[in-house]
Amino acid sequence: MNGSCLEFKNPIQDAISRVRFAPQSNNLLISSWDPCLRLYDVDCSQLRLEAPSEAALLDCCFQEESVAFSAASDGSITRYDLHSGISNKIGNHDDIATCVEYSTETRQVITAGFDKKIIAWDIFGAKPLVYLRNLDAEVESMSLSGYELIIAVGSSVDIYDLRNSDKCVQSNKFCMDVPIRCVSSIPYLKGYAVGSVDGRVKLEISYPSSSNNIGYMFRCHPRSRDGRNHLVPVNDIAFNPFISGAFVTGDNVGYVTAWDAKSRRRLFELPDCANSIASLTYNNEGQILAVASSHTYQEATEMLVVLRFLLPPPSR
Repeated sequence: MNGSCLEFKNPIQDAISRVRFAPQSNNLLISSWDPCLRLYDVDCSQLRLEAPSEAALLDCCFQEESVAFSAASDGSITRYDLHSGISNKIGNHDDIATCVEYSTETRQVITAGFDKKIIAWDIFGAKPLVYLRNLDAEVESMSLSGYELIIAVGSSVDIYDLRNSDKCVQSNKFCMDVPIRCVSSIPYLKGYAVGSVDGRVKLEISYPSSSNNIGYMFRCHPRSRDGRNHLVPVNDIAFNPFISGAFVTGDNVGYVTAWDAKSRRRLFELPDCANSIASLTYNNEGQILAVASSHTYQEATEMLVVLRFLLPPPSR
């Protein structure tokens, strides 16, 4: 296992909000508060695109290899042609837009914001198809897998089916009203993981051909040297797309830890980063993990680290 730092001619000058690998390549999409959307070719170590924005970018996602979207602090949702560099706004939230996902099943862009709305956008008609929900609180985090949309609102996880979004399919309270910082769906199974502001992770995994479902909660850093509990927020969680039950967590003090959901074991911990872990993402083969280390939402010179893993043959 080895790691390397991505080199930028013009360093990222403000907090990184999200990193995402492309669906089929090792192109890495990076959104930040400086404000700019960047596309970096990890294989060639080259910056392919740098698209300035009028407002800070809080999230980004791919539609396909050559098309991406961003969500901005001015509420705008923007589409990018990554080949030409041309961008166009597809719509606006009434307040800060915090999350963006693309559904290949419904061909919709799903967004959430501080206006307490979840919106599905028609990228061809440049207008909202439907307001999926008007919520009682702001959406902290959102994740999409197939038709299942999972959102974190306060200390609850709400699940919606995009085929029938009139009502919440399932709502789960986290624990003792502790706010959720991040939620991540599992790419190959029905389930999710949430990370809280007090350092806990909760897993809910359902296996379609087995009754051995997984559901438990644990602390990423159970005890410090003085015997006290660590209350360090978990900022992001990423599941390996090819190794069943393997996932990583990134926290607010710069640690990235790998876990095995089935055995409930900590696998290893990467060398700690100087800044908080802002975002994590695996490439489509599950062999490269990108770690964004950043002063979260604070002005700083950012560091983006790409860690390469030598993995055994993928297994399900």
